[in-house]
Amino acid sequence: MVQGMLFFKLFTNLCFFIPKFAVSENDSSQSTSIPNGNLLNGTFASRFGERPGSRNDSSESTSVANDKVLDELIPPEFDERSCLSRYHSVLYRKISSHKPSPLLLSKLRNYENLHKLCGPYTKPYNRTLKRLKSGHVHSTTECKYIVWRPDNGLGNRMVSIASSFLYALLTNRVLLLDLGTDMVGLFCEPFPNTSWLLPMDFPLRNQFRNSELRYAHSFGGMLEKDRINILMKSTPSYLYVTLKKRDYELDKRIFYCDQNQALLGKVPWLILLSEQYFAPSFFLIPSFKKEATKLFPEKETVFHHLGRYLFNPSNQVWRQLITRFYDAYLANAHERIGLQLRVFHANAAQIQTVMDQLLACTLKKKLLPEVDTRNSVASSSKNRTASKAILVTSLYSEFYRNLSNMYLANPPLTGEVIRVYQPSHEGYQHRGDNKHNMKAWAEIYLLSLCDVLVTSAWSTFGYVAQRLGGLKPWILHKPGHGIYLPCKRAMSMEPCFHYPFSYDCKSENKLDAGNLVPYIRQCEDRELGVKLFDDHKELK
Repeated sequence: MVQGMLFFKLFTNLCFFIPKFAVSENDSSQSTSIPNGNLLNGTFASRFGERPGSRNDSSESTSVANDKVLDELIPPEFDERSCLSRYHSVLYRKISSHKPSPLLLSKLRNYENLHKLCGPYTKPYNRTLKRLKSGHVHSTTECKYIVWRPDNGLGNRMVSIASSFLYALLTNRVLLLDLGTDMVGLFCEPFPNTSWLLPMDFPLRNQFRNSELRYAHSFGGMLEKDRINILMKSTPSYLYVTLKKRDYELDKRIFYCDQNQALLGKVPWLILLSEQYFAPSFFLIPSFKKEATKLFPEKETVFHHLGRYLFNPSNQVWRQLITRFYDAYLANAHERIGLQLRVFHANAAQIQTVMDQLLACTLKKKLLPEVDTRNSVASSSKNRTASKAILVTSLYSEFYRNLSNMYLANPPLTGEVIRVYQPSHEGYQHRGDNKHNMKAWAEIYLLSLCDVLVTSAWSTFGYVAQRLGGLKPWILHKPGHGIYLPCKRAMSMEPCFHYPFSYDCKSENKLDAGNLVPYIRQCEDRELGVKLFDDHKELK
């Protein structure tokens, strides 16, 4: 009995443990290179996405080098030390089978040159600011801009940044981000020798939070006030465009109408506010459809490629949070299973409902092993084999505790060793908190390094993780929406556009964006939402 209690106490120390993220202010003492011990037993790809067939000596170094620069997504001008994650992610992530098109790579290189020419405090930027202050454009401007403004949580922000960047690529604009204080230090700069951050002295900052001024200078507001004739005769120096889920319906209607894009194209500064993944719309708007399709022949890789290009963890997030946690708890597992659990309107009953749904999904689909209720962990410990690490990401600790207790009390029928980890459990979403967002970004990235994912319906947090990792997760259905299957496998890697346009610009009638073309269809987790699919794939 005493020996059994000692074993249970030891096993509790190993399994029933929530390793906490610690974000420090100073990271100067950290090494700038990954030691050999972090290369997973000294092998490069034997456990992380090794390609079929063997590599000969002459081709292996070329292939490894190509993997390191993400199939040329990474521009050659960068200093590796400035952003370790950009080059070292290949040591932790499966090698992607999805390759960027030559046209996309060329477009990115051209964009980088444009951003360097027109970025903050360059001569063209300063000249455009003078015209911005004058109120109207009297001559053709050398550079045009999209200023992205944040809304909602980190996942929403990232999918809308990616959508805004695609719009910038298609319209030859420069993307500048108003990140605010709560997103400082999350990402590396994606464009060499310049910055994507909107300068603090940008003249319109003082009106960003003034809803009346924003509406007065919005495209929809001008149309509603019958000022569209003024717009067409004298191009304004800036316009607000709001593509949020509920507000500014008129902005959303006219933005997605092709005939309005020519007018928007004349405006040097577009101030864009959105929390949506509106990238699918560019595959329907005639002005952009052809080029968007050529940039992404595999349509469900839009966020996969743009996300890997844009969103690389800063050195602080990479070293202090991501690799430190991964190396300590996930690296030696035979398989890593990521669980992303979002609870809307959380209470004890809702949490229990999601827990029951999670178990019904993971046990039925054999993602997690069933337990042997006839034997205790101690009596079966000698027969245990390979291990699985379960990474739980949630605002709440109940899911972690329930899973830990389940595998502590009884052994898995498969004989595997199960470890359960949860990096943080904040209890609620901390609005405006930079350290909270750092932890959230680290958890998104850790999820993307897993082999299998289970995510929550409607959650952009999960969308970003699965798309960065090139994974198709099992999606838990949102409780209370009349669907009795516990989960469904995603058929496309793309995020869901939750609130797509529903207005036919020619007939001025409502339409269903999911029925217009074969490659834009209803999302697996939201009936009203749409997402991109590859043409040849059928939804099952």
